[in-house]
Amino acid sequence: MTPRALTKSLLTGFSMIAMLAACGPGQTQDTQKYSGSGFNQETTPTQPRRVPSSQQEVKASFGPVVRTVAPAVVNVYAESVSRQRVDPFWEMFGAVPRARTEKSLGSGVIVRKDGIIVTNNHVVEGATSLMVVLSDRREYPAKLLLADPRTDLAVLKLEAGANETFATLEMDDDRDQQVGDLVLAIGNPFGVGQTVTSGIISALDRTQVGSGEGAYIQTDAAINPGNSGGALVDMNGRLIGINSFILSRSGGSAGVGFAIPSAQVSRVVASAVGGQTQVQRAWLGAKGNAVTGDIARSLGLTRPEGVLVSDVYRGSAADAAGLKTGDIILNVDGQPVNDESGLRYRISLVPLGQTVPLTVLRNNRPADLRIKAAAPPANPPRDERLLKGENPFSGAKVVNLSPAVADELGVDPFDAPKGVLVFSLEGTRTYAASVGLRPGDIIRAVNGVNIETTSQLDNVLKAGARGWRITIIRNGQQITAQFR
Repeated sequence: MTPRALTKSLLTGFSMIAMLAACGPGQTQDTQKYSGSGFNQETTPTQPRRVPSSQQEVKASFGPVVRTVAPAVVNVYAESVSRQRVDPFWEMFGAVPRARTEKSLGSGVIVRKDGIIVTNNHVVEGATSLMVVLSDRREYPAKLLLADPRTDLAVLKLEAGANETFATLEMDDDRDQQVGDLVLAIGNPFGVGQTVTSGIISALDRTQVGSGEGAYIQTDAAINPGNSGGALVDMNGRLIGINSFILSRSGGSAGVGFAIPSAQVSRVVASAVGGQTQVQRAWLGAKGNAVTGDIARSLGLTRPEGVLVSDVYRGSAADAAGLKTGDIILNVDGQPVNDESGLRYRISLVPLGQTVPLTVLRNNRPADLRIKAAAPPANPPRDERLLKGENPFSGAKVVNLSPAVADELGVDPFDAPKGVLVFSLEGTRTYAASVGLRPGDIIRAVNGVNIETTSQLDNVLKAGARGWRITIIRNGQQITAQFR
């Protein structure tokens, strides 16, 4: 099926569904919970804002901005092959699963003249082939350079001629954005073709919404299925965000859309262009809680603000900078933080090796620290092993748990500073899968022996036993089970 034919079929299909393609997989209004931070009103604007002062200004058009930015916004067609499950009865007679081709549609933005494109990870996830259609209807195959599920971003490269260049959008950081600024959302909703909607920035630094990590830009510009991966631009024609998902009860735009800030987009693009297979993020090595009204009153603060540090990881960047338990982190590089998610986001934007200022409140007095951004330490070494033999772990791939591994898998290193972690399972018919082990389980003990390294676990298993008593940590809970 050609991209044009696909567009026609998707237009019919989209009118029948209630789930949003603009949302990540499995996300709807019923399943998302909002507990984000409020308006970021502390940033000082560098450019004056004013309302229209004449009838001529009221009739002003967005046309000049659209003409500038539209050529850099593209359609992304992803094709994947899945296997349909066969009835177990027929499997006994040799029936095999049938291949089924699935197609999806999203948007993307060209950010480099050599054809580097940014889109949402959920648009291209699992794709076996990618096709990109430009605004002038030129079509190019594309390859995936880097996928980052944690931010729901993916970077593609057009497979074009060596001398071909493309229209691009300049990315803008978030220091000059204000709640109330006019913005345009550009994408391909419902497969009808490139579409522009207008609105304002409704809020900045929204955290704990969506499935990705970050602090989102909230807008009331209409975002619908097919807009995923499209551009959110300001009145200067600069890219300020990649449209990602919406909150809606009906399945259509309700004026509550979210975009991934360009500051985060640029970090992912830099990693992809630099040849990395995954994004290398800075890790502060401190955890804490948002300062609530009750906490503020107990500490004698005039108002709740910042993040109260509850623990500092020894040897981390925070430890080296002198951050202490009980400190209240107010801002990172001049940008205020009001919860742990916002703190992680601001630190993740700092390139590794770069030093940034951190303002804290210590004993009710402000103090300035300097944090040198560093990756989470890989200590102890990963030592990845695939376990085999007659034991409950056969078929499990395990690694030594370190801050680096914990950060990669979303496990809190403060809750599990040592141990062996189940990284993956090699198939669904292995012994490990049959006994119920899952990726992310932390192995604490086997037959009364405390397990701290993969080599120690391997030796215990090779020694053999008539029965196995194992203890694991799953989602913060300790589980002990016995097998024969």
